[in-house]
Amino acid sequence: MVVKELVVHEKRIQADWAAKLRKWFLIGIALVFLGLFILLPLLTVFSEGLKKGIQLYFLSLIEPDALAAIKLTLLIAVIAVPVNTVFGVIAAWGIAKFNFKGKNILITLIDIPFAVSPVIAGLVFVLLFGSRGLLGPFLEANNIKIIFGTPGIVLATVFVTFPFVVRELIPIMQEQGISEEQAAITLGASGWQMFFRVTLPNIKWGLLYGVILCNARAMGEFGAVSVVSGHIRGETNTIPLQVEILYNEYNFSAAFAVASILALLALLTLVLKSIVEWKTKR
Repeated sequence: MVVKELVVHEKRIQADWAAKLRKWFLIGIALVFLGLFILLPLLTVFSEGLKKGIQLYFLSLIEPDALAAIKLTLLIAVIAVPVNTVFGVIAAWGIAKFNFKGKNILITLIDIPFAVSPVIAGLVFVLLFGSRGLLGPFLEANNIKIIFGTPGIVLATVFVTFPFVVRELIPIMQEQGISEEQAAITLGASGWQMFFRVTLPNIKWGLLYGVILCNARAMGEFGAVSVVSGHIRGETNTIPLQVEILYNEYNFSAAFAVASILALLALLTLVLKSIVEWKTKR
């Protein structure tokens, strides 16, 4: 009997060691992957940007075209993110709280930016609003410029980013149901009171998570913006486009210096994302 217990105990110890080895092996693979494909590129961006000294690094950031690209990127994000936040809340509320004909079609339409190449999306806007596009003659007759201007960049950015907020909110709202909101209405709350005191507190962390992802994509979008912007230096270049131009001109230090702004924004996004995930779990 004692021998059998010792054998069973030994097998348990071996099984525990095997489980620990598998765990650390998988963690090691994940860390190596993250180091090669995330940490190493980030370090490369900053090392190349600072390669010729801190003074040249900051001079590259305050150069007029770089400043214009940074300001335009922030402007696009300030416009696109609130628009998609409002749309996301409304669309998620309608999809999660109500049943109606065409609901699956609406969900499919929301997912289109995930399925369509951003370059194709930009081309569609050119075909619609370009000088030879469907609405081009009308826009030119009324002196309205969309393509190769800020409005076109805003439209392209809004299109490629609008699924992020709504896709984060739909499962949260579906899980919560409508019982609390119906109780609030029964107790005499108005629609706005119900939203701000019941719905919004329940979805706030999911909403913030979607906004963070939407903002990250808005500032880093390249494909669609590249098609509709026209690459006009100092006017329609966002940070990604400015980096491309500097790199193609073999101005590598300036290119990596400007790219480090996006890298810093990406790190900030990851920190905020982690905080929101932690808050959501709590």
